[in-house]
Amino acid sequence: MATNFSVKLLPNLGWLPLIQSVRHGSKAVTRHRRPMHFTKQKLMAVTEYIPPARVVPPGAYPSQTKQLQEQDNGLTLLLKRDLKNLFQNYKMLAVVQRNSSTAEDMLILRHRLFKHGITVKLFPNQVMRSFLSDSVYCNMAPLFIGPTVLFVSKEPKVKQMLVTLRSSPQMTLLGACIDNTLLSAQGVVNYSKLPSVAAVQGELVSGLTMLTSNTAAMLQHQPAHLSALLQQYNRQQSPDNGAEEAT
Repeated sequence: MATNFSVKLLPNLGWLPLIQSVRHGSKAVTRHRRPMHFTKQKLMAVTEYIPPARVVPPGAYPSQTKQLQEQDNGLTLLLKRDLKNLFQNYKMLAVVQRNSSTAEDMLILRHRLFKHGITVKLFPNQVMRSFLSDSVYCNMAPLFIGPTVLFVSKEPKVKQMLVTLRSSPQMTLLGACIDNTLLSAQGVVNYSKLPSVAAVQGELVSGLTMLTSNTAAMLQHQPAHLSALLQQYNRQQSPDNGAEEAT
């Protein structure tokens, strides 16, 4: 329109303006990004590619066990030494979890167990797991999660321990190591139902005595029977016996 107007105003000059403004019609933008349908969104989320975890080659990072060993201080080493002495000198070590038990409850429980020669020991879980990871009792490490205590005794007094724990419902037995054998809670209960060593030894001695007496009787029976038969044969073969029979 501006070009046509300038041409009408200056038809005879024979020149065109240096600047010409040309207008073009605006183009409608039709490619708007439409929102994805909800079903398609769920399908895309389900079928999204999840790359596998990157496998770290062994030795690329320093091991955590070495870091823990390097961080061991004097107190940790002293506690580990006490644990080593416990596992060497005591035949029963039971792991018990204490749930919301007060100091008074623990004091009463300690007194009841002390009557039977059972001592209550308390060690940090981190120290216990660090000690067990390098020992033959490494399978006991998963038991030390949360507030736990150790019941130790030089002789296996399982029955007395279970009877004492019945009066303390806030204490839960998790497992034990008895005579270098790892037992679960049910295994400890089954162990308590076994007869004592003295009773088993008495039954064994009585059984062996009975077998010995039966063996001696069986060995003496045949010679005695043979001796009786020989004596009877001698009586029958003697001449005095024949004369008596003739008269």
